[in-house]
Amino acid sequence: MSRDLLQVGRALAAPARVAMVTMLFDGAEHTAGELARSARVAAATASEHLATLTEAGIVSGRSHGRHRYYQLADADIAHALEQLSQGDPEPKVNSLRLSREQQRVRAARTCYDHLAGQLGVGIAARFVELGWIDPSVSVLTDAGSRGLLAHFGIDQVRRPGSTRPLMRSCLDWTERRPHIAGAVGAAMAAAFLDRRLVVRRPGSRGLTVTEKGRVLLAELGIGAVVG
Repeated sequence: MSRDLLQVGRALAAPARVAMVTMLFDGAEHTAGELARSARVAAATASEHLATLTEAGIVSGRSHGRHRYYQLADADIAHALEQLSQGDPEPKVNSLRLSREQQRVRAARTCYDHLAGQLGVGIAARFVELGWIDPSVSVLTDAGSRGLLAHFGIDQVRRPGSTRPLMRSCLDWTERRPHIAGAVGAAMAAAFLDRRLVVRRPGSRGLTVTEKGRVLLAELGIGAVVG
């Protein structure tokens, strides 16, 4: 999908729209009401902001029942925006709640549809040690394919007809080390969520690693992640 860079830039010029996009980095769909609350704007104002983001090709929406749900338009725009945000300083901590939330987001979160934070980079580093992926975090080995099936039940990482890269390295914006993106990264995140190795934190990109998840991570030699 081609995009007008000037239109994209204008769409991201408003703090409220940036807040909405940041919430959508969890890879899930959110209602207009949820996005309005995240941006601290009225529902009517949120609709205007979402129309701007949709016209710029940043988000897409669908109607279901009485609600309209929004998500980032695709993996390409998510990756581009994640890379652009890497130079942003962390928000000023002005409350204990915000400080704790930042710690949780740094420990484990989603970067669109793959695992990030200390959890994501820890998995990538361990997979390199095991020989499941190459040191550049861009190639899945035969041993890796077997490992994904044996430990996570993943036997198909790329959807039929998809042109998405099988695997690519994504520089983590808090850890400054790579985590796994691409089709493999998406399959990993889906498996972690489906098997409840991690659970989403309401209204946040942050993930909580469950006891079941901690046990599996320990079996693979991945250090404990506070989530």
